[in-house]
Amino acid sequence: MNKSWTLVFLAGILEVVWVTGLKHSTHWWQWGLTAVTIAISFDTIIRASRVLPLGTVYAVFAGLGTAGTVLAEMLLFNEPFHWLKITLILILLAGVIGLKMITTEKASPASPSQKGAEQ
Repeated sequence: MNKSWTLVFLAGILEVVWVTGLKHSTHWWQWGLTAVTIAISFDTIIRASRVLPLGTVYAVFAGLGTAGTVLAEMLLFNEPFHWLKITLILILLAGVIGLKMITTEKASPASPSQKGAEQ
């Protein structure tokens, strides 16, 4: 897995953290930590989308965040367990994995200095 995909997966993990923070924060410092996590998550996903196709990046990011949040709620916060939820998460993850498998990186755009050298 290359650096850009690692950034997408890291952003997905951070999304689980900040979404959970939005629901469970009760003190000012928890809200502050949630805000910082949102900023880091978005910066990470923006960096990945500079190299990978934006639609695929967002779909993987949102899919991992959704699946991770549902699982975290069930495992950490006693959300009711349903086999149908697990089945739907597996279908979602299959789509995420499929998108990753068929996506290639974009060609890096030439820097302004490279464009001038080509003329």
